[in-house]
Amino acid sequence: MTSAGNSSSDSGQARRSRRGPNGTQGGDRPSTIRDVATRAGVSVATVSRTLAGNYPVSATTRARVMAAVESLHYVVNVHAKALSGRVAGPIALVIQDITGPSLAHVAAGVEQEAADRGRLSLVCATHGDAAREDDLVQLMREQHAGAVVLVGGAVQDDAYRSRMAGYAKALDAAGSRLVLVGRPSLPDGLPVTVIEYDNRGGAFQAVDHLLTAGHRRILFLGGDPLLSTAERRREGWLHALRAHGVPPAEELDLPGPYTRVSGYQRIREALAAGLDFTAVFAGTDVVATGALAALREAGLDVPGDVSLVGFDDVPFAADLSPALTTVRVPYEDLGRTAVRLALGRGERLTADDHVVLGTQLVIRRSVRRLG
Repeated sequence: MTSAGNSSSDSGQARRSRRGPNGTQGGDRPSTIRDVATRAGVSVATVSRTLAGNYPVSATTRARVMAAVESLHYVVNVHAKALSGRVAGPIALVIQDITGPSLAHVAAGVEQEAADRGRLSLVCATHGDAAREDDLVQLMREQHAGAVVLVGGAVQDDAYRSRMAGYAKALDAAGSRLVLVGRPSLPDGLPVTVIEYDNRGGAFQAVDHLLTAGHRRILFLGGDPLLSTAERRREGWLHALRAHGVPPAEELDLPGPYTRVSGYQRIREALAAGLDFTAVFAGTDVVATGALAALREAGLDVPGDVSLVGFDDVPFAADLSPALTTVRVPYEDLGRTAVRLALGRGERLTADDHVVLGTQLVIRRSVRRLG
């Protein structure tokens, strides 16, 4: 009887200590932040800071806290946090088009860094509509977003600067932060974080590689000349030509949209016009795929007849035939850096709100040396 009684007592004890699917303890009360702190062996304040994502916490401590959260099925009391004004707002990523492979990698970086800091991330598309961008930024401000990240090239004019300055001030007043990724910077003194990558230097590396291989007639399939990213890549093309003493040929400068169809059409038009070129520098890898298709359709071998270099190093670039020589842009790092700097401003003794990440030439099999 004693043995049976002990067994029943032990079973009841086990039931009382078991956590339910909704974070309950023993089926009678939800897990609390104090339970998490006890399980992790840290203070309640440390748990709060870890979950808020706004304070510096060591990787070891963060791992212990998150393990405790998971094991206890702890759910943050969002209503209580809202009443206290301590809601950790989402990170909003506002981009022109969610289907672009390069922008998808920026989004991945934003999501990963936001998740590491206990934040939700939202992805919104503008489809190139400035009015929609205005509405989305205002909506994110009302939703108390921790940061609003705007990604992609833009026309650098007075209207752009005025709009961005308005965004920056409005978000700052709401306790949020505007982050511009791959966009033109703003005048000093505005509350904005700018993350750029070296478009000009990357384009220089690509064209310098072709010139060093003996090419002199290099067709440039650039982007919209009004966009800041396209303008910088064109500057890199021109700078490399001049550095090698090669006069730029106006007829070899063919701007257009950064699409596969545009790359295909521009090559067809260049061939139909009888343009003389031995190499193509495509403004993006997507444009390069269209160029490659048009060259093959015309019976030209890459790199046997025409060499080809892209820009971005999206995943499919290595799988093309031939594997594409291109310029690697650290897109996921751009996304991570955007979130890290936006949320970590209080952790830095000095503000470093304008960062330029490097680009790297990746040499594969699409360039042939002449001579």
